[in-house]
Amino acid sequence: MFSFSLNHIAISVKDVNKSIEFYKKVLELQEIENTASNSKTRWLSLNEGKQLHLIPRPDAEIKINKAVHFALATADVSLFIKHLENLKIDYSDWLDTPTKNYIRKDGVKQFYFQDLDGYWIEINEAV
Repeated sequence: MFSFSLNHIAISVKDVNKSIEFYKKVLELQEIENTASNSKTRWLSLNEGKQLHLIPRPDAEIKINKAVHFALATADVSLFIKHLENLKIDYSDWLDTPTKNYIRKDGVKQFYFQDLDGYWIEINEAV
């Protein structure tokens, strides 16, 4: 049997510089060195050795829907919601109810917002 752990998430972005600034500002991620290549792909740390790779694809058609998302957990969803509101970033529950979080069947609060390219990001309390 194989054993896996998450290494990184990679997404295509229109403007890698704007996307880096978005993720640093909104999620307060730290940029780290791209040790794989000399490409313009830029990396951010998700902590514990996990990474978010932003791959510049200015001419790519990026197709998104809420079912294609990545989720990050935090101990204080309410504090992060205030942070998004201060940045004037819209968020919703799974059913697209604006400015609403949702409590899942297992009791975990969650909500969603989008980055500059339209990718959905889930924030939840499943820590």
